[in-house]
Amino acid sequence: MRRILLTSLLLLLPGLAIAQGKEITLAVDATDISRRIVHCTLSIPAAPGALTLYYPEWIPGEHGPTGPIINLTGLKFTAGGKPLVWWRDDVDMYAIRLQVPVGVNRVEAALDFLEPGPGEHFSSGASTSSQMATVNWNQLVLYPRAAHTDDISISASIKLPAGWKSGSALPVASHNGATITFKPVSLTTLVDSPLIAGAHFREIPITPAGEQRQHFIELAADTEAALAVSDSDVEAFKRLVSETGALFGARHYNDYRFIVAASDYVAHFGLEHHQSSDDRVAERSFVDPDRRRLVPTLFSHEMTHSWNGKYRRPAGLATPDYQQPMKGELLWVYEGLTNYLGEVLAVRSGLQSQNDYREVLAMTAGYLNNRPGRTWRPLSDTAVAAQLLYNAPGAWDSWRRSTDYYDEGTLIWLEADVTIRQQTHGAKSLNDFCKLFHGGESGPPKVVTYTFEDVVAALNQVAPYDWKAFLNDRLSSLSSHAPMGGIENGGWKLAFQENPTELAKIREDKNKFLDLRFSLGLVVNDETAEVIDVIVGSPAAQAGIGPGMKLVAVNGHKFSSSVLR
Repeated sequence: MRRILLTSLLLLLPGLAIAQGKEITLAVDATDISRRIVHCTLSIPAAPGALTLYYPEWIPGEHGPTGPIINLTGLKFTAGGKPLVWWRDDVDMYAIRLQVPVGVNRVEAALDFLEPGPGEHFSSGASTSSQMATVNWNQLVLYPRAAHTDDISISASIKLPAGWKSGSALPVASHNGATITFKPVSLTTLVDSPLIAGAHFREIPITPAGEQRQHFIELAADTEAALAVSDSDVEAFKRLVSETGALFGARHYNDYRFIVAASDYVAHFGLEHHQSSDDRVAERSFVDPDRRRLVPTLFSHEMTHSWNGKYRRPAGLATPDYQQPMKGELLWVYEGLTNYLGEVLAVRSGLQSQNDYREVLAMTAGYLNNRPGRTWRPLSDTAVAAQLLYNAPGAWDSWRRSTDYYDEGTLIWLEADVTIRQQTHGAKSLNDFCKLFHGGESGPPKVVTYTFEDVVAALNQVAPYDWKAFLNDRLSSLSSHAPMGGIENGGWKLAFQENPTELAKIREDKNKFLDLRFSLGLVVNDETAEVIDVIVGSPAAQAGIGPGMKLVAVNGHKFSSSVLR
C-alpha cells in the first residue's frame, strides 16, 4: 500500500519563496494512454541561475524508492522560447539540473511518460488497458526544492480519450470537451489524488443516510458487464462507511472515493490516499461470486488507511517531500493494524462473511507458523527492510521472509484486542484505542505523526498493562512459532484437516497455483508445473526440490494437480 490547499510556491534557490499565486501548471494529454504513452507539459516558476527539478522517488504508501523514472522520456526544456540544456545529477538519479538565463521567470518542460506493462509493483505496475486507465500524478511531474510539498501550488488539467469518463478526489474547476481542468492544489494533494477514467465507467453513490460527507465508488472496467455491482454490495459499502465512522469517531477528509479498476490487464493491489484509495482487481471481481470472495478486505483495508497511515502516520514515514528516504520501523502499526482492522471492518459491514474471515485468519496463522525465516529474522526487520522486501522474488520466501508485518501484525493486534478485553473484563477493546489514537476532530486532510512511545502510551491509557514489553517481545522474537495468543486466548485453536478449505480452493483456482506448504512443503504453478516456492526443511526440500524446477511426473504419472494431490 493515501490532501490540502496552500498557494505559496518555493524554489529556485532553497529558501526563496515565489510570489503567492504563482503555480506550476501541468497539462496532461492522455488521449494516447491506451497505447501506454502520456504526453505532458509543465510551466514552472523560476529565477535566473541554477535550478534543480526533482522527479518523485519515494512514493507515499509504497514505502520505498519506487518512482518509475526509467519511464520518463522525451524530456525537453525551454525558457523564453529558447531551448535549455539539462543534465542529470550523477549521484541523485532523480535530480535534473538546469541553468536559467537572465530575464526568465518561468521554465517550460515537455515530457512523455511510458505507462508500464506487467511485471512491476504498485503504481509503477501496469495501470492501463485499451478501455481504462488509472493516472498517478507523481509519474507526470517535476518539482523544485521546497520546505515541504504542501508549499508548492500546482494547477493540473488532463485531456482524456473521446467518450471516456473519470473520477478523482481533485476539485474540478471546469470541463471543456474531453479536457478537465482542476482547481489549484498543493503538490501533496495532487500526488495524493489519483484519477481513474475509462470507456466503461460508473460512479456509484455510497453515502449512508445522515452522513454529511459524500462517498462514492468510481469504477472503470474493461467491459460494461463488469460494472454490475450488486445492490447488496452497494449496501455493504454504505455500511463500511458507517462502521468506519463508528470505529474512529471522526473523518479526516472532505469526501471519499474508492478509485476502482476492474481489469485483467492492470497490476492488482491497493494504495491508500487521504480522500480516496487506488483499488485494482480482476475484471469480474464484482460479478463472479468466487472472485468476489477474494477481494472484500482490499476496500476496507485501504479506507482504514485514511485514519491509520494518512492522518496518523509514523514520524519516519512523514517526509517533507518525495526525495527523502522513509523509515519503516513502525509499519507493523501502519500496515499491521490496518490489516487487522480492515478484516474486522469487512465482516462488520457485510463485505465478508464471518466464516470466510475465520478461514483467512487460519491461513494467515498457518503460513506464519510455517516460516523457518522466523528463526533468524525478527518481525521488526521485515518492517525496516520493507523497501527491499516489496521487490523480493517469491522463491525461498519462507526462508527470506517477506513483508510479514501485514499478516503478523494482524495476529499481534488481534492479541492486543483480546488482552484489552481481558484486562478490562470486557469493558473496553481495541475500538477504544482506535477512537483515542485515530479520532480527534473531523476536518480536511492533515498529518499527525507518532512514535513507538505514543502507541504504548495510548494503549496504556485504554488499559494499563506492560504494553512496551508486550510489543517488543513480539517484534524481536526469533521463535519458530507465530504469535497465537489472540486466537488461543480468544477461545479458538488452529487446526489442520485433510482437504483444503473452500476459500483455499477458490484462491488456488483463480490464481492458478497448487498450495502444498502444509504437507509436501511447496507451491506449484498449476498450469506450467513450475515450482514457485519450497519450505526449508520440508519433505520437498529434503528431496532436493527447489524453486524454478518443473514437476514432470508424480509416482510415474504425468504431472497434474489432481495426481499430485
